Parts: sequence; structure tokens; C-alpha cells
Amino acid sequence: MEMMSIGETAARFGLNASALRYWDERGLVRPAARRDGRRMYGPAELRRIALIQILQQVGVGLTTAAAVLDEPGGEWRQVVRDQIAELDRLIERATLAKELLAHALACPTERPTRECATMLGLLDKRVAGASFEQLVADHGHQPACAP
Repeated sequence: MEMMSIGETAARFGLNASALRYWDERGLVRPAARRDGRRMYGPAELRRIALIQILQQVGVGLTTAAAVLDEPGGEWRQVVRDQIAELDRLIERATLAKELLAHALACPTERPTRECATMLGLLDKRVAGASFEQLVADHGHQPACAP
């Protein structure tokens, strides 16, 4: 793989060149070289860009991405463990949201948020101060549908 200009790199990854310049300023991806004043990226830099994009698409911010890329020794492993734990929490919340929406569609009542005992019970728990995480934890104990 040969060197790519900033414009070619931006096009390859669907980025604006300004994003690559910003990442350079933050120290995330430094160009391998400059040719006629233009930033040039080699295989190692392209892989870093690919990883940053993958991390961003799963909700990892640039600060965390930088830690994953650059933490010395095994410190990056703890950053990754923390991120995995956060993704697990996100998956749990998304799963509950999906199940609630599916429940609303399958519920035989005309207006589940007003007539379904299961939905009303869940909403009442939230109104009473239950956290979203508690609702996620309790959700497995809910009946499938109680009109």
C-alpha cells in the first residue's frame, strides 16, 4: 500500500479533510510524511484512521480512542474493559427500549401506554424514581402482556 494524500485519505474513509487535520492537531493520527506541503498517510496511519472510525461508530469518543491507541503498557486494556462495560450497559438499555416498543405493538389494548397494566406498571416505577438501570434489571420479571 502506498502513501495517500489527505484528500485521497479523506475520500477513502468518507471524512472531511478538516477531520484529519483536527485528528493531527490532537495527536491521534500524524501524517507519515509531507509532500509539497500536503499531509501523506501510509499503511500504519490508515489503520489508525480505520480503528478511530470503528471506535466512533460504537460510541467511543476521541479521548478514549486516543487512550486505546496510545496508552503505555497494558493501561489501554483497562480503557477497553471500561468501554466494553459501557457498551454492555448501552445494549441492556437498547434491549429494554426495543422490548417495550415490541410489547406496545403486540399488546391487545388500543393504547398500551394508557391501558396495559404491564406498561403502566413500568411507567409508574419510573415515575416513583426507579432508575432506567433498575427498570432494565426488573424487566425480566415482567409478564409478557397484562391488558
